[in-house]
Amino acid sequence: MTVVIPESMQKLIQHVKECFPGDEKLHHMFEQCFVNTYTTTLKKLEDGKTFVVTGDIPAMWLRDSAAQVRPYLLAAEEDEELAELLEGVIRQQFAFILHDPYANAFNETENGRGHQTDLTEMTPHIWERKYEIDSLCYPIQLAYLFWKSTGRTAYIKETLQEVLETIIHVWRTEQDHENKSPYRFERADVRQSDTLTREGKGGRVVPTGMTWSAFRPSDDACTYGYLVPANMFAVVVLGYAAEMCDEVLKDSSLKEECLKLREEIREGIEQYAKLDHPIYGDMYVYETDGEGRVNLMDDANVPSLLAAPYLGYQPFDDETYLNTREFLLSRDNPYYYEGKYANGIGSPHTPDHYIWHIALAIQGMTSVSEAEKQQILSYFKNTDGGTDFMHEGFNADCPEEFTRDWFAWANTMFSEFVLSLTGKAVKGSPLYHHLMKNNSKLV
Repeated sequence: MTVVIPESMQKLIQHVKECFPGDEKLHHMFEQCFVNTYTTTLKKLEDGKTFVVTGDIPAMWLRDSAAQVRPYLLAAEEDEELAELLEGVIRQQFAFILHDPYANAFNETENGRGHQTDLTEMTPHIWERKYEIDSLCYPIQLAYLFWKSTGRTAYIKETLQEVLETIIHVWRTEQDHENKSPYRFERADVRQSDTLTREGKGGRVVPTGMTWSAFRPSDDACTYGYLVPANMFAVVVLGYAAEMCDEVLKDSSLKEECLKLREEIREGIEQYAKLDHPIYGDMYVYETDGEGRVNLMDDANVPSLLAAPYLGYQPFDDETYLNTREFLLSRDNPYYYEGKYANGIGSPHTPDHYIWHIALAIQGMTSVSEAEKQQILSYFKNTDGGTDFMHEGFNADCPEEFTRDWFAWANTMFSEFVLSLTGKAVKGSPLYHHLMKNNSKLV
């Protein structure tokens, strides 16, 4: 069945064509990638919610689903039908969080699919129960940006208070994971990155103010439990939550809870997650245990250290961020690869020498250099493997070798990057404010 693309989305496709006249390759790539989530992954349910598959896996990730639809907020500003569909995504995410805030991916129905043999508190509705901080951050981010883009508030008034109370409880519990957490996770007969040590409890940490995460947004286990970019994301969305509590819910008590936790996590990051590198100077680490052990790297998945200003933790020209960025985009980052067709960040989740399109998009959207942005654009055009779609990871020397034919998140991130080059970004987002401040062609 042919899916009709809304006029509001077609206008954005035409806008890109007008901004890049004559670039037929880019025109076709953008059109295919931009509509991919809409045409292949969204399902409106009878109860008004919207279920979103990640692509080649028939489950809904809280993280992926939020990122997949975010650029559509640009169209939803004037398209009530699309806004209704996106509000359904938020309602579904909120329902899943209330079902189990420790789960990262869910089934459409209670069909028992997914990793039901994992040693954790599974239910038939859960596809996977790998606890990741970002799974709780992304729905708050999407809810906030949707409010800023459309002015709608019904979903906030109906459910947000209970959702925030649930999230705050989890994040406060995981500030002292060793003594207070009920969460355990083990998976049999898999590589170490797919399970947790110490009978499912994970590596030992001490309290720092930050909140603990079992897994990274790659769904790989953390080496050390305080995942710094995920904590940065939590700081940002707690600010969003406080604003929604103040202006929509009129709940000063919950607002103060959000702000108090936000400050505790921020203080933990600034005290325990920075070091003075002999080459790069003052910079952030990727993970720490709170006792001095750190992991110096970055992963392609977002939240990442590279994405810190894109997420809104700090300005794009912040000195510590720029020092960190210099490290991340160097051979000192063990997952930075240089190849014949591209240079960029990959992930231990995929083969050696495989760069991720998501990481390239983040590099482009966080750069303050027009030359770097254009270089990233050329990388995209030369690494689609002849498919006009983006992928998870690709061989930097042979882009025809890639993982995941159908990965909607990567297609969306490419689309968002291209739109940013034309001066467009989602209202209320850090990227929007950055473009508005620094780019006279913002539209």
